[in-house]
Amino acid sequence: MKWKKFTIKTITDAEDIIISTLYDIGLEGAQIEDKIPLTPLEKEQMFVDILPDGPEDDGIAYLSFFVEENDANPVNTDEITANIRGELDELRNFMDVGEGTILVSETEDIDWINNWKQFFHQFYIDDLLVIPSWEEVEAKDKDKKILHIDPGTAFGTGMHETTQLCIRQLKKYITSETELLDVGTGSGILAIISLMYGIKHALGTDLDPCAVEAVRENMEANCIAPERFEMMIGNIITDKIVQDKVGYEKYDIVVANILADVLVPLTPVIVNQLKPGGVYITSGIIDNKEQTVRSALEAAGLEVVEVTYQGEWVSLTARK
Repeated sequence: MKWKKFTIKTITDAEDIIISTLYDIGLEGAQIEDKIPLTPLEKEQMFVDILPDGPEDDGIAYLSFFVEENDANPVNTDEITANIRGELDELRNFMDVGEGTILVSETEDIDWINNWKQFFHQFYIDDLLVIPSWEEVEAKDKDKKILHIDPGTAFGTGMHETTQLCIRQLKKYITSETELLDVGTGSGILAIISLMYGIKHALGTDLDPCAVEAVRENMEANCIAPERFEMMIGNIITDKIVQDKVGYEKYDIVVANILADVLVPLTPVIVNQLKPGGVYITSGIIDNKEQTVRSALEAAGLEVVEVTYQGEWVSLTARK
């Protein structure tokens, strides 16, 4: 089996949002190539203790997407390339995506799903055990709080520092009466964990329609009742219809684990969804963007009440 490979030259700060956006046109399973050094956790997951010195990070990233091709299903490379270019042009309206050139090539078959299993194993986030479907819960862990989640077509397994920062902040602020809004919900991990810890209700928004199925599967895996977690697809930053459906001054907590360049335009919008006194938990912020996001929070009339760090990542928590 052969695959058409579409490779985008971009910048590291835009990796996540481009990958998420291109799900809208059916491109999944991104391969990321950049020069960002591995974190200690990533080295551990790859069974590597010491790496030779690599090239200095230049901020450039290559994102590759693969589309299956056969005689019965020829790939229209011109159409896909045009769709990618259109999505990149839309993103340029509110963020830097770098050069944005697109290279088309061909590659042989790859076992995407099973390749995940080499690297994703059960692990703890404080008292929470995160475990994929292909591993068993050991007897000693039966009484622990357990999140069942698999890597898939939507973001969020709990492995990344930004997700862990959000989880720890959520656990500080949620109560049994919490109404939660999760912007950029991805796999639903933040809302699902909040529901596991006892909040009343959650609503998630995402640009990617694949998030709906990912959330449904993860809800089922963790025995979350459907009425406790709603999903909505759309751009809450620019779409007034989405804003109206989400509702105003309705949420005790809004959590957004995205990127600084998206948090800046999101914040003056999302402040309207928060109840007076409500808490806004942000993450996905690289350390050199901390002041940029802080300024956006303060400009929207929010009070920054806590800043937490993990590795080179930052979470800012503010109150309305």
